[in-house]
Formats: sequence, structure tokens, C-alpha cells
Amino acid sequence: DIIYQTLHRSLYQLRSFTMANTDFSSLPLSAEFLSNLKSLEYLTMTPIQAKSLPEVFAGKDIQAQAKTGSGKTAAFAIGLLNKLDSQNYQTQALVLCPTRELADQVSKEIRRLARAIPNINILTLCGGKPFGPQLASLERNPHIVVGTPGRILKHLEKGTLKLEKSKTLVLDEADRMLDMGFHEDIMRIIDMMPHQRQTLLFSATYPDEIKNISGAIQNDPVDIRVESLHDNKKIKQIFYEIEKGERTKTLIVLLHQFRPESSVIFCNRKQQCKELAEDLWAQGIHALALHGDLEQKDRDRVLVQFSNKSSSILIATDVAARGLDIKDLSAVINYELSPDPEIHIHRIGRTGRAANQGLALSLFMPSEAPKVNAIEEYQKTPVRIDNTSTLKFRENFKLSPPMVTLCISGGRKDKVRPGDILGALTASSNITGKQIGKIDIFDIVAYVAVERSIGKQALKVLSEGKIKARKFRVRKL
Repeated sequence: DIIYQTLHRSLYQLRSFTMANTDFSSLPLSAEFLSNLKSLEYLTMTPIQAKSLPEVFAGKDIQAQAKTGSGKTAAFAIGLLNKLDSQNYQTQALVLCPTRELADQVSKEIRRLARAIPNINILTLCGGKPFGPQLASLERNPHIVVGTPGRILKHLEKGTLKLEKSKTLVLDEADRMLDMGFHEDIMRIIDMMPHQRQTLLFSATYPDEIKNISGAIQNDPVDIRVESLHDNKKIKQIFYEIEKGERTKTLIVLLHQFRPESSVIFCNRKQQCKELAEDLWAQGIHALALHGDLEQKDRDRVLVQFSNKSSSILIATDVAARGLDIKDLSAVINYELSPDPEIHIHRIGRTGRAANQGLALSLFMPSEAPKVNAIEEYQKTPVRIDNTSTLKFRENFKLSPPMVTLCISGGRKDKVRPGDILGALTASSNITGKQIGKIDIFDIVAYVAVERSIGKQALKVLSEGKIKARKFRVRKL
């Protein structure tokens, strides 16, 4: 009995300790900050947050490896917000990201987390956007700057961004920044920052280059690893061997067979993305391509349409898709296998999240068999290879997205808000709120998704009516 009671008490204490360590209230955060976290449904810490936040709060440098969707943005954002002095109007934290999409996503998440702190100014600085508005924003002395290395470096060299008082540097998706050739820019940026700072390095993979840059810029960093493999039990993964010239034809049959509501198709090259999108459109399949040659406004438009369910298929390269946080993704399709098995795992990890089942489909030619072998070795399980003869081509098949997007020629600078658009659509028509989807507001433009069945009606309502007592041009994408 004594042994049993001792074991029972020890297990209870261990469970209590574990629960405390995954509860945000175990961190030295204000009641207002904790309340905001709860309102955002941050109820317990994810593994990367539980392992890294105590170290961040202790002021230590960290090098952390975690998969996409692990909650790493909050892992560094909560830490840097906690040490921020909102009354000190100087840039106190810099977050470097590899792509504009990831920088925008990180900025939005930090703003959400900072709602409990009054007067926090967060600025995003990325290439592809004019310098003028960025210069005006920098005059207001942002507390936190999030951006891509190239544009950050340009502002530093021009003297329009000053980092002398920065306390925290975050390298988000550091492996991808190095892959994209930003090593030199990153080192030049760091040379313009204080030596006494906290440096937080987050990476999905851990190549030798990451170890080297960590050794050069960090002070005795804490090494944090979170299991990088995704839960394969939730992802149905099937490979199909094809012959030369059959790739696009087989892809179309896959879409007929599985009919995914939303899917990301990965290509290895930009030109491949463009050509495949054209081929699918020719087959009457609504598909959009995301790659590095797009201007910012076009990239925004592509991502808006895919995220609001106005397009069922997004074709992307690994670089363009890095950092995209797309919920409820039905399928990932590898039009061509990545030469890196770890990248393959991160690709397919975008499906099968939360409580959802995922689907990952991959095409390969006999000459690519070594890539399949590398994936099997990396994930430590054999893959399922099916014959393409098992696939069925469905007559009169259409993969139509459920929504359409309307583009409005007014945005944040016109003080247009989502509620204004919602009100304009529902006030004087029989359109209901349930028929209206995601609303995205940008500086000079806004997008609203509506059910496809009411697309023409909604376009007429907005074109002939007013938003905030003003007329705006409206068109369907």
C-alpha cells in the first residue's frame, strides 16, 4: 500500500508538473496578456512553445527545430512582446523571414498577440512594395520590424531603419533564407545590430549551414528539437509510377479520382508552375500558380482566392509556399518529387492537420526511384505505390470552387472595414451573412468571397450600391 501510494503521488505530481509546463499561466505574463491568449484560443502550449518559451523568458539564445504549423511564431512572439517597453519608441525587435507571405503572416500573428499591450507599433518591410509608404511608417518609430533580408538591409544602408536599441533578433525559417541565398545579407544586417542581444533561430530543417550561422551569431544557444516528422497515421500517402510524358494526364485523373476540395500541387520550378496552371485551365479546372516571378499584388490576389475557397488548386514551388498557413487542406500533390526527403515530409505535412484526415499523392518516373527510396529511409516506413490503372476518369467532371471573389477598389487607406462590406451586401438585398465568406482588406483594395450561386447578384449589389456612403469600382476575379 505504501509503495502504491508513493507511486500514485509521484505520478500525480509528474502529471501536475507537465500540465503546469504546458499552461501559459506558468509563464510570467500579465493577466491582460493571458486573457488575450485565451480569447485567441491559445489554451495550452504546443511542444515547441513549452520547450522554448521558458528559455526565451530566461533571456537565452535558442536554436529551435520545429515543423510547419507547430506554433513557433507564438514561441518567439510572446517572448519578444514580454520584454518590450511600449513607452520606448525605438525599434526593439527585428524578425527576418524568407518570403513576403511569411512576413505578412508573422506580422498579423504578432499584432493579434499584442492586443493586450497598448500603443504597440509593428511594421512589415518587404521587397516588391514602394519605398515611400515604408519611409513614412518608419518615421513613427516601430517597436517591432518584420521583413525580408533584402529590404531590411536597404533601409539600414539608407539610414531609414535604426537598430541600435534592438534587444531581440529572430531568424524565422532560417534554413529557407540560407537556401535562397540570404546568408551575406543576414550577416551584414547583424553587423549593424547591438552585440548584446537575444538571438532566436527557428528552422524546419537542420543542415550544416544552420549550425555554422548559429555558431557565428549566437551566444551559447539552447538546442531545442521537436519531432519533425508529421503524424503519418493521419495522412493517406500514395505514390504512382508514371512514364515520361504522362505527368499532367495522370494528375488530371488523380483530381477526377479523389476530387479534393482544396489542394496544393508542388512543382520544382517556376516555369513548371506556369505551364501546369495553363494546362489545367485548358481542361476547365480552376487553378492558380504561385511563384517568384509574380508581383506583390498578383501574389496577394492568388493567396486570397485560394484561402477564401474561390480556387480549389494552388500550384506552387517550395520557396513560394514556405510559411503559408492554409487550414483544412484536403490534399497535397507532388507533381514532381523533391530531391530532399525532408522537404517532401514538410510538403505533405500541410494536410491532415488538427483532427482532419490528410491525403498526399506523388508522381514519379522510374528514374526517380532513388528519391522514393530516400523518402522511405527518412520516414522509416515503406511507401504505398499504386498502379495508375486503378484510377478512374469521370465523365462530365468539374472541380468548381464553392466561392467567387469580388475585388473592390477601396481598402485600408479608404477606411473600409469588413463590417462595411458585409453591411453593404446584406442591408438592401436577400443575401445573408452565411453566403458571405472571407473578407480581406489591403491598403488600396479589398476582396470579399461570396457563394458562387450569388456571385452575379452580389456584384450588382456592390457595383450599384455604396460602401460607407461611397461608390467603389467592383469586379469579379
